[in-house]
Amino acid sequence: MNAVETISLTKFYGKARGITDINLTVPEGDFFGFIGPNGAGKSTTIRILTGLISQTGGTAEVFGKDIRSKRTEILADIGYMPSEANFYHGMRVGEVIKYSARLRNRDCTHEAERLCERLDLDISRKISELSLGNRKKVSIVCALQHSPKICILDEPTSGLDPLMQREFYAILEERNKQGATIFLSSHILSEIQKYCKRAAVIREGRLLFCDLVENLVHSNAKKVALSGISELPKLGGIANVETDGDIIKFLYSGEMHELMNMLAALPITDVSITEPDLEEIFMHYYTESK
Repeated sequence: MNAVETISLTKFYGKARGITDINLTVPEGDFFGFIGPNGAGKSTTIRILTGLISQTGGTAEVFGKDIRSKRTEILADIGYMPSEANFYHGMRVGEVIKYSARLRNRDCTHEAERLCERLDLDISRKISELSLGNRKKVSIVCALQHSPKICILDEPTSGLDPLMQREFYAILEERNKQGATIFLSSHILSEIQKYCKRAAVIREGRLLFCDLVENLVHSNAKKVALSGISELPKLGGIANVETDGDIIKFLYSGEMHELMNMLAALPITDVSITEPDLEEIFMHYYTESK
């Protein structure tokens, strides 16, 4: 069964574009990354999947259930963490966490205590006293304490220090090994490459591509660095050219023999051809789509 499936999912805010014809499939048990710049449509897609807003067109299903007609059933299986960590300022951390559990008619005391300990979260403090990072921790506990079948997390690590980010991902990996589906929206591509199995890239409300992260990184594109020349001749397949001192770097996705012929004709003093990382692949597709 697929944890998430959308067909031609579309959302307009009046005449303004939200998302257009999103066809997305996330298998159950996946650790999935949803990548895109600000305003690309990540949060709009997530808010439809969590029933916060309704789509203009198309369909969205979570575990085979339509989000419009089966919203209450679906929400029982979802742990949602929005990008903004906003709570009632006058409440204490422990009160917010218990309130979140009561909304689900669940006793989550044991798991909440375990998460608070791992995240070093003081439940006696008032929300108004917390930093952004600590409010994020509260949001994590509220999203995960009921052990949901799918965790939908929108930019979850912004505000967390590096140690807490590592602990947060350790928790997610444990949940994933136990069978939970992780749907993670992020613009931090190193996180996606390190933790996710599959990923999709969205830009201006449309999906650019979706594949295994391993396949995306080991794509046909190569990262090339040349020394000894001041400019590159024209050749199809070259993108994202950068100059760093006397080194010219670029991504190449054309025929390899054409690249070799070009290099043989140039007075280069050094050359490096390696696999690009996910950020470079993302920028390559992003620039190409423009």
